[in-house]
Amino acid sequence: MTQSIQREDALLEQLAAGEKSALGDLFALHRDRLWRMVSFRLDPRLTGRIDADDILQEAYVEAARRISQYAHDGQSFYVWLRLVVLQTMVDLHRHHLGTQKRDIRREVAKRPAYPEATSVSLIRHLVGKVSTPSQIAIKAESLRQLEEALREMEPIDQEVLALRHIEELTNIEVSQLLGIEQKAASIRYVRAIARLKNVLAGVPGFFEEVLRTDDARRSD
Repeated sequence: MTQSIQREDALLEQLAAGEKSALGDLFALHRDRLWRMVSFRLDPRLTGRIDADDILQEAYVEAARRISQYAHDGQSFYVWLRLVVLQTMVDLHRHHLGTQKRDIRREVAKRPAYPEATSVSLIRHLVGKVSTPSQIAIKAESLRQLEEALREMEPIDQEVLALRHIEELTNIEVSQLLGIEQKAASIRYVRAIARLKNVLAGVPGFFEEVLRTDDARRSD
C-alpha cells in the first residue's frame, strides 16, 4: 500500500508539471479496482454489447479531456477518477439501452439516495463465492437469508459494503465518495459486516473466503 501511495504521489507531481504520460500511468495503477467497479455495476442487459474494458477505454479518453478539472485539494485522485469512469458507464448505459430523457427523469425521481449498490448485485457477488461442498449444501437457505438481510439494510449501508469489499476502497475514500465523516463510514461498515456475519455464521468458511479483511489493503 505504501509503495502504491508513493507511486501515485510521484505521478501526480509529474502530471502537475505537465507530463501528460503520467495520466496513463495513473490510470494503469488503478485499473484493477476500476475494472472491478465497472464489472460489478454494469447493467446485465448490456452483456454482449459492451464490457468493462470498453468502458475503461472510453473513460480514459474522458479523463484526459477533463484532467484540468482535478484539483489536488485533499480528495483522493482515485475518487475523482472513479467518478469519471462511473459517469462514462452511465452515459453508455443510456446510449445502448435507448433510454429517453423523460424516462430518465422519472427513474431518477424514484431512485433512493444511493442507487448504485443494489442488494441483487451484492447477493450475486457474495453468494457466488460459496463453492465448497459443505457450503453448497446450505447455499439455498443462505441465499434466502442473505437476500433478506441485505434488503433490510439502508441503501447507504449496502453501498458502504460494496465500496469496501467489492471495490476495495479505503475508509477514507468511502467517506470522500459518499460525503460523510470517516467515523460514520467506519461505523456503517462495521455494522453491516456484523449483520451479515450473524446471518451467515452457519456457512462453513464463508467469512474466511468471502469477507476476509485485508488490514494492509483497507487501512484508513
